[in-house]
Formats: sequence, structure tokens, C-alpha cells
Amino acid sequence: MGTVRQPAVAGLFYPAQAALLQQEVWQYLQQATTTGPRPKALVVPHAGYVYSGPVAASAYHLLQSSAETIKRVVLLGPSHRVAFSGLAMSSARAFHTPLGDIPLDSEAHKTIRDLPGVREFDRAHEEEHSLEVHLPFLQSVLSSFTLAPLVVGDATAEEVGQVLETLWGGEETLIVVSSDLSHYHDYETARRLDMATTRAIESLQKEPLQGEQACGCRPINGLLYVVRKLGLSIRAIDVRNSGDTAGARDRVVGYGAYVIEQP
Repeated sequence: MGTVRQPAVAGLFYPAQAALLQQEVWQYLQQATTTGPRPKALVVPHAGYVYSGPVAASAYHLLQSSAETIKRVVLLGPSHRVAFSGLAMSSARAFHTPLGDIPLDSEAHKTIRDLPGVREFDRAHEEEHSLEVHLPFLQSVLSSFTLAPLVVGDATAEEVGQVLETLWGGEETLIVVSSDLSHYHDYETARRLDMATTRAIESLQKEPLQGEQACGCRPINGLLYVVRKLGLSIRAIDVRNSGDTAGARDRVVGYGAYVIEQP
């Protein structure tokens, strides 16, 4: 039956107590003011909630009217702890958070397991926060869903894109790509760099994003590959940094929320 992956950063990036966690997530969602149609795909940041929670909530706020429609979430994020090639699936049967268990989508994993670069590699998931921090937001805005989590290592845009195309689905499937933007610049430098990265993303730039622009550059590059192929567009709905949300302005981390809407 597989194991249940336990949270690695509960109590660090977000509260470990269910009541406090739910309260904090709902507070961020209630403070969000974004409007628009329900996105097909999101790019959202993955830092501690005090830093990136308000920006992530700007995107997740748009899902609240579709709680009953979305039944599967394909979640991709970069590897921070383990160096490897390709995309890592998990053998777990569920991912646990203080808000409960999320069942993994076994059918999705069967569908992609033979694609180039895809393999089962639990070690990539064990301590990785880039996927985990999104789970309480998803549990708070969606009713019932399965999860297809993939940690992205050294993978090409085509490898990531092929996985996304295979799992793209219809209204029942939401794609979430996890990434922060620039790291540890002063406030004004970060703003300048992150706006340049935002222009590159919104223009569907074919030149691949690099790690200094976004730590999740590889999953973003794969998503942009698919967006170009399908003739869709992507737009920024919130771009800030830790100097705007919490902390000093001498060494900040950039955060962006981007949405893709499918006609």
C-alpha cells in the first residue's frame, strides 16, 4: 500500500498545529483581493508563510469558486536538498500535513512513469519543502482531490513539458509549479531583477530561465514550453519580495504568483 510521507517543515515554514495552520491560511486567503477566472495552472512561491504566504494566497484565492471541480493537482517543484537528473515521483500512498492526508494519484504515476527522465525516487521528497508548503493551501481551497507530486532535478524543458502535457487533462486537473524568484539582493535590485523575470515569463521567452532568476526555473521552463505549444498565455497577478511582506530590505527573496487561464 505504500507509506505516508510525513511533513518535513511543519513548525518551521508553517504552523504544526492544525487549528493555527488553518487560521493562518484562511487569513491569507481572506486578505487576497485578486479576481478573474479559475486558472488552469499556477506558478506560486514556496517560502515560509510569513514571507511568501500573502503572494501564494493571491493565486489560491482564485480557486475558491472551483472547489468541487478540481479533483487532481499536478504539483511540481525544484529540488533543494538532493541533486539528481530528471523528475522524481514518490512511492508514498499519501502526503500528510497537520490538516490531514492527501492521497496520491496512482493512475497519474502509472501514466508518466515510462516518460523520459521520470523515475521513482523517494529521497528527493523526504526533506523537500517546495511541494509541501502548498499542500495546506490546496487542502483549504479544494474539497477532495488526489495529488501527483514531482520534484524536478536537472531536467530539460521538454522532459518537464512532456509530463505536463500527459497529465494536462481538463477542468478536473490543476497544474501547480512552485518557485521563488531572486535570492538575497537588496530590495531595489530584487525588484528590478524580478520584474525582468516577470516580463520574460509573460512574453513566453524561449530562452530558458536560469537559477538566479527563479529557483524553480526548470519546472517553469517546462510549463512555458507547454503554454507556447498550446497557444495559451500567462500573466502575473502578484510580484513582491520579503521586504514587502516580512523582514529587512538588505537581503530579500523575490516571490511571484502567475496564472494560466485556458478557454
